[in-house]
Amino acid sequence: MAQEVYYGTGKRKTCVARTWLKPGSGVITINNRSIDDYFPIETAKMVLRQPLVLTNTLGQFDVIANVRGGGISGQAGAIRHGISKALLMFNPEFRPILKKAGFITRDSRVKERKKYGQRGARARFQYSKR
Repeated sequence: MAQEVYYGTGKRKTCVARTWLKPGSGVITINNRSIDDYFPIETAKMVLRQPLVLTNTLGQFDVIANVRGGGISGQAGAIRHGISKALLMFNPEFRPILKKAGFITRDSRVKERKKYGQRGARARFQYSKR
């Protein structure tokens, strides 16, 4: 008998996370490393556990995530998005809870590009009148 596995793709900034939920004891593995080895910052660990805490499924699933691109915060957000989408595959009744918390919506905020003739995206070179 095959074990049920739920999949979700999560994105945030330039990160893409492929996330699988397997019925288990609550072990979280990211890029074949434990959550404590992968994320040094406690807030990142808290962010990706949020959908599981909100739906009371924290100890029910083993989370396996492959994540690429970006930094710590973006990767944690991408995994959270992936977990949320995978939880919807498991139980569509979680949708109102996750939607109210804003975990289903893809956070579209990305870094604005630098423009030519300027120092940055919005910053200009200093103007000298004389």
